[in-house]
Amino acid sequence: MASFVTEVLASSGKLEKEDLSSKISKMSRKVEDTKEEVCDMINKRYGDFLPSLQGSEELMVQVDEVSKEMDALKNCIETEVQQNIHVAVAEYAKLKQQLEKNTIIMTMLGHLKQVQHTCAMEESNKALLDKKYVDAANHLERARASVDSLKGWKTSQLPLLSALSSELTVQRENLIYHLGDEWKRLVIWSLPSSKEPAGLKSFLKVKLNLSHGCTKDGEAKPTALLRCVLQALAIQGDLQHKIKLFSQVLLKTMLKPLVMYPSLSVRVTEQQGEGTVLALQCLEESNKERSTPSQVYSKLLLVLRTLYSHLLDVSIGDKKLSAILGELIWEEMSKCIIHECLLYSIPTNSSQLEKYNTVIKETEEFEKSLKEMEFLQGDSTDLLKYARDVNCHFASKKCKDVIVAARKLMTSKMHNTVKITPDYKLRLPKLPVPASELKVKHDTTKNEITMENKKQLSPWSMCLPACRISESVQQLMELALNTLSEAVGSSTQWCVTSFHMENLLKFPHLAAIQHNNCMYLAHHLLTLGHHFRAHLPQPLSEGVATFVDMVPGFRKLGAQCFLAQMNVQRAELLERLSTAHNFSNLDDEDNYIAASKAVRQVIHQLKQLGTVWQDVLPVSIYCKAMGNLLNTAITEVISKIMMLEDISSEDGEHLHTLCQTIIEEGPLVFIPLAEENKNKKYQEEVPLYVRKWSTFKELVIVLRASLQEIVDRWADGKGPLALEFSSSEVKNLIRALFQNTERRAVALTKIR
Repeated sequence: MASFVTEVLASSGKLEKEDLSSKISKMSRKVEDTKEEVCDMINKRYGDFLPSLQGSEELMVQVDEVSKEMDALKNCIETEVQQNIHVAVAEYAKLKQQLEKNTIIMTMLGHLKQVQHTCAMEESNKALLDKKYVDAANHLERARASVDSLKGWKTSQLPLLSALSSELTVQRENLIYHLGDEWKRLVIWSLPSSKEPAGLKSFLKVKLNLSHGCTKDGEAKPTALLRCVLQALAIQGDLQHKIKLFSQVLLKTMLKPLVMYPSLSVRVTEQQGEGTVLALQCLEESNKERSTPSQVYSKLLLVLRTLYSHLLDVSIGDKKLSAILGELIWEEMSKCIIHECLLYSIPTNSSQLEKYNTVIKETEEFEKSLKEMEFLQGDSTDLLKYARDVNCHFASKKCKDVIVAARKLMTSKMHNTVKITPDYKLRLPKLPVPASELKVKHDTTKNEITMENKKQLSPWSMCLPACRISESVQQLMELALNTLSEAVGSSTQWCVTSFHMENLLKFPHLAAIQHNNCMYLAHHLLTLGHHFRAHLPQPLSEGVATFVDMVPGFRKLGAQCFLAQMNVQRAELLERLSTAHNFSNLDDEDNYIAASKAVRQVIHQLKQLGTVWQDVLPVSIYCKAMGNLLNTAITEVISKIMMLEDISSEDGEHLHTLCQTIIEEGPLVFIPLAEENKNKKYQEEVPLYVRKWSTFKELVIVLRASLQEIVDRWADGKGPLALEFSSSEVKNLIRALFQNTERRAVALTKIR
């Protein structure tokens, strides 16, 4: 009978199911036992530090055996469930759930096994002792990954993880220490004392010793040890820090001094069996104030080529170490070359511009060499662009020289005078004559021309009476003539620079000065003719021009220039505010940071303008201009806030804070006078210049007000709130700020 029942149960699958259930229960107990034994062994190994090598090996075998049994049992269940899914879905699902739980535990035990094998830390320590730094770093990295996985296990035991993490940290710090020690032996700096002031003498003490080996063909290259050290540092994430420190010392003590001091050069010495030494030395015969670009490029390339050959020709991942160093030093090094070398190589005369092509070619070759060693990536850089834009730099330099000379003349003493007689004529240099010009009389002996027509006016027409004028005025006219004469024979690019409208759009200071110049000329042109009429001889006074017809042209020119600059500033303000995400959802930290940054940038821009225009623009024009720009900013803020449909209490608080910042710091941009104590008056008169100021202040009050306070400020359409906002705008604000309650409904009925 028993065998018959067994056959029936077996044929129906029930016996198999009961057998599986029994197996899973036994497996669960075995898994739990194994887990406890492994955890106990790990704790003893890393917490109690008990010797248990043989026991740990037996446990690892036990984990492997249990894993294999788990896999077989899992396959059995999956096959049985698929065959009997229509009969025992619930029963097998429960068994499958229990098995998956055991599988998770076995996965964690597998991580512990991985930690035991890679982080125990025999393999890592052994590789470290054999100076196989890459292997040691890889062992530690795999161990770290396993420990991180264990930390994600909710049922993991904290003491066990603490012991593992502590051991891993100790081993990593030990590896980093050994790698740092190797780096110090391979790259040795000799530097002057930090107490010694920086200067030529201190830089002569700078040395860099690079230890290296040689290949079979005798070519010096980074040694295998150096490659291992660098790669291991990269695996452990410490390479960038090492190279950054190296780059800072290299820039400060070697590269920059070579650019700044023409008497400094670099000496490279190969020491047999010890390494290569780079040392700075002084060239006694050099007495120049600045090095030429060619000299600078040669010195820098010598240093960088030596570093590349003995240290940086190592691939780290998908890039070479030279590329990593280049990214760290290039920007600062190129700026130093520009400001300490190229700037002083710009010609002072237009006739020397063509010779500057040599410098451009030398710069191109310098960058080409850097790209070959992978110090430099990409195409044209700021250094090469600067060299190629020599015409613009020459024009700028020439303009500065002319402005300095002109200012010196205009501020010189007026009592130094020269005598002007009626027959005085302004002598002009010989210029090419266009076909459309009037015929002129050539003076071949003096190689000069006088601007005369065949048909002469009266000898007294447009002549100055005998008088004395300031010598500085005559010299100023000669300066202008010389500048224009040089511009005639020069390239269009630099000739036009002084008069191009682009500068007036780019620089607000120049736009303000141009506005003042035009208004000054227009003012004096109004009365210039009348001023001299009574003092001129009778024949001249009857026909003197008044220049009034020129006044509208100068006024229009000045106004257009300044209005164009105002439009540029308005566009920049709106562009900055556009990054504030419409001042919505400020309870999100990222949105609030963006909005706060936008407001700060607007205030900063207005303060900068206020400083630039200080003591340049007339006070009335200054206040109107600053008021107009501040009004543009707060109008945009008001518009964005009024568009919000839902403002939470936290959003309202953030909006109030941002707007309060504008209210507090906005008036401080009004500083038309250099004396700070005199600006307070104009800061208190902000509402006179900022049309929306009162509206903005009312909005700020509403953002933090209660329903009753808003109704009170509305005051049946007669309060201060009603003066600034319409009833529909106030209702929209109430709906956005407050939830839909009876109190809100009552308040809305009072806003009409």
